[in-house]
Amino acid sequence: MARRFPLAGLLRLRHAEQDRAAASLATANDRAREAADARIAARRTLQDSGSAMPIEDAATLSAVAAARAATRGMLRELDAVVEHRHADVDRAQGEYNTARRSALGLEKLEEQHTVRTTAEALRTEQNALDEIAARSRTEGGTR
Repeated sequence: MARRFPLAGLLRLRHAEQDRAAASLATANDRAREAADARIAARRTLQDSGSAMPIEDAATLSAVAAARAATRGMLRELDAVVEHRHADVDRAQGEYNTARRSALGLEKLEEQHTVRTTAEALRTEQNALDEIAARSRTEGGTR
């Protein structure tokens, strides 16, 4: 029977860290996508507001100008939010890459351990078979 990988618990921990980092990355990507969608919607609103209705007096013109200024301010804020969310995505991607690298290193060690223990078990089995074969020849049995 092959020996158990001595770092199996640590490998499970690394996989859990990797899964947690992947979930954080997915959340960061979703938030960045939502912010980008909000920014696109605000830009469309700003573009559409110019052709919505004819301006007939100064009060309407003033209201439209105020609305456009507010929308531009909102766009600047959304741009800042999008940049912040992209920075969050980059940070989460880095954390995921680090967690994945840690897990990969242990996975390779586990693979090497499995190869070594399997080879060791096969050598032990072969030695036992050789000993049985040698014993049957020395005891006078010929087969």
